[in-house]
Amino acid sequence: MSTLAHLEPGSESITNFDRLIRARIGKQSLGLSPPGLMLVYLDWLVHLEFSPAKRLELLGIGLRGALRLALYAARSLADPGTPAIVESAPEDRRFIDPEWHRWPFNLYQQSFLLMQQWWQAATTNVSGVSRHDEAVVSFIARQLLDVVAPTNFPLTNPEILRATIEQGGLNLMRGAENFLEDWDQVASGRKPVGTEPFVVGKTVAITPGKIVLKNQLCELIQYAPATQVVWAEPVLIVPAWIMKYYILDLSPANSLVRFLVERGHTVLMISWKNPGPADRDLRMDDYRSLGVMEGLRAIGTIVPGSRVHAVGYCLGGTLAAIAAAAMARDGEDRLQSLTLLAAETDFTEAGELMLFIDETEVAFLEDIMWDQGYLDTRQMAGAFQLLRSNDLIWSRLVHDYLLGQRRPMTDLMAWNADATRMPYRMHSEYLRKLFLNNDLAEGHYIVGSRPITLTDIRAPIFAVATERDHVAPWRSVFKIHLLADSDVTFVLTSGGHNAGIVSEPGHPKRSHQIATRKEGEIYIDPDQWQAMMPRHEGSWWPAWQSWLESHSTGLVDPPSLGLPKQGYPPLGDSPGLYVLQP
Repeated sequence: MSTLAHLEPGSESITNFDRLIRARIGKQSLGLSPPGLMLVYLDWLVHLEFSPAKRLELLGIGLRGALRLALYAARSLADPGTPAIVESAPEDRRFIDPEWHRWPFNLYQQSFLLMQQWWQAATTNVSGVSRHDEAVVSFIARQLLDVVAPTNFPLTNPEILRATIEQGGLNLMRGAENFLEDWDQVASGRKPVGTEPFVVGKTVAITPGKIVLKNQLCELIQYAPATQVVWAEPVLIVPAWIMKYYILDLSPANSLVRFLVERGHTVLMISWKNPGPADRDLRMDDYRSLGVMEGLRAIGTIVPGSRVHAVGYCLGGTLAAIAAAAMARDGEDRLQSLTLLAAETDFTEAGELMLFIDETEVAFLEDIMWDQGYLDTRQMAGAFQLLRSNDLIWSRLVHDYLLGQRRPMTDLMAWNADATRMPYRMHSEYLRKLFLNNDLAEGHYIVGSRPITLTDIRAPIFAVATERDHVAPWRSVFKIHLLADSDVTFVLTSGGHNAGIVSEPGHPKRSHQIATRKEGEIYIDPDQWQAMMPRHEGSWWPAWQSWLESHSTGLVDPPSLGLPKQGYPPLGDSPGLYVLQP
């Protein structure tokens, strides 16, 4: 009887068995849910089947495209200057080589672009298909088309053909060596080739400092002063724990920490532990209480009586906003200002990342994490690479394996390869409460048994968004204007989610727009804001540092590094131990 009891409908054994099966499948599908993709496909296909006029329209588009291509082929053979039928998107740099406009490569290019157009028409504006399913089907169609793009094959890519002829095939031999080298690196779990010179604590993350706090989730680094006097209010930086903290302390030339310290700021940084199976039950609130709040308590002891400039990057920015709202609700006046770097507080328009976040996808990820205790770095990387597959997958295939070249490794690329894991419970809460339910923006997010709202925050806010952000799209970040009742200074900078933030003075091709909306002023929508605000050449860092100065109360003597008598002795040199965990 006891054996049969385990097989009763709804029993924990049956539930766990199903979860285990789904977890095993998910590990092979890069965390994507096959049932979810099947439902999306059926939604599109069935509605297309019941749309005969739409199918007739697609037939017409296909026939007109084929006729235009035939005419173009004949004309371009006689006149190489024949205008193209369709142009590639400005951000698509696959066809910039002049050879793509000469016969026969122009035919390969135009055929592919026409096929892209047809599939875009086929997967959009089908009556009855949900907006989410339409976006997913269109995205998948683009991914599949990118696999067969003429740029990916030696015989249809003029750059590869030219290199192969000029080098006598040596490019393909080097490419094969690169492929085998990369395959061995992946199989052995080593970091990518070229990352060897970027050693944490030796060549990157080398701004001097001490570990002044350590608990089961984080270490707190207090950086040594570089000036005789410092601004009275220290800066606490809350990085994302999806990656390691030192993106904000890379090489000395592009370290945001060093930039602040050299301009008289006392800077403290949270360095998160890389969670393992034993940390499966860590919650979002653990990151708030053991990270942000423990850090603020330490600062309150080391620099008594001082408010703090809180800074959060990406997921760390969302956490900093949650902590700020909770403190404001409870009457804790700890913050002098709040800075959000590429951080979302409203998740209704989180870009193409939302394609991977719906009920079935989250449930599938939860099963994977339930089995492992965490979300593995490779499972996260797969989704992010798909968002920029042309840049991160196919262009690399062409460049490294067919042209036989290696892009020089940079400190930012090396950091990007030093990924971390995500605890099961925390990541589940993050996806459900923030992405699926949008609890923070809608006033339903619970901290300490009561909801919080961002409108309670009275500290001035400095928000930075980046123009080409695939993780936190800038229009989504801009929504802080709708959620905060305090002064908001908003910056839109060139670059992407990482490179736009690591944008030191002197960085080439950097520019930004900046404006402050005072409390009570009329709201301007993001597109109008972008059209109205003047563009400034150069990094946004100096503008932010000036803003921090203007919101500080004056200069004082530097605080001690830690305070042993009050329970915060220096525990070792930065960068500490947690950042070194594999």
